[in-house]
Amino acid sequence: MNVTNCRGCGRLFNQLSNEKLCPACVKELEDKFQEVKEYLNEHPNASMNEVSKENDVSTKQIKQWVREERLVFAEGSLDGIECEKCGKLIKTGRYCDECKANLTNTLMSAIDKPKVEAPKKKERTKERMRFLDN
Repeated sequence: MNVTNCRGCGRLFNQLSNEKLCPACVKELEDKFQEVKEYLNEHPNASMNEVSKENDVSTKQIKQWVREERLVFAEGSLDGIECEKCGKLIKTGRYCDECKANLTNTLMSAIDKPKVEAPKKKERTKERMRFLDN
């Protein structure tokens, strides 16, 4: 086990995997997420700054939840986050649909697909009679 300081509160805790926050801070953050989610259900077209002020959550944290696809901006909302590749405004995730398609095509072309070769037919040099083995 690895003992490390929590990035949220500074307390020591046993780090079991690649965690940055102690269990108490993780629970507090999850409670904040639920508050933001409920607020967005009641006010679907609220701006990011409005959500941040009303729920006492940083816009950076809201953007992280959107990148993790835990939150989605409403279709009518003017807010969004930038695609990490081209900078286009998107409603959720890390990449826009076009960049996702390009990445998928690039990865698929990078994979070596096995080439299926047709079996070669033996050419007969001359016609002859064949016998079955007994």
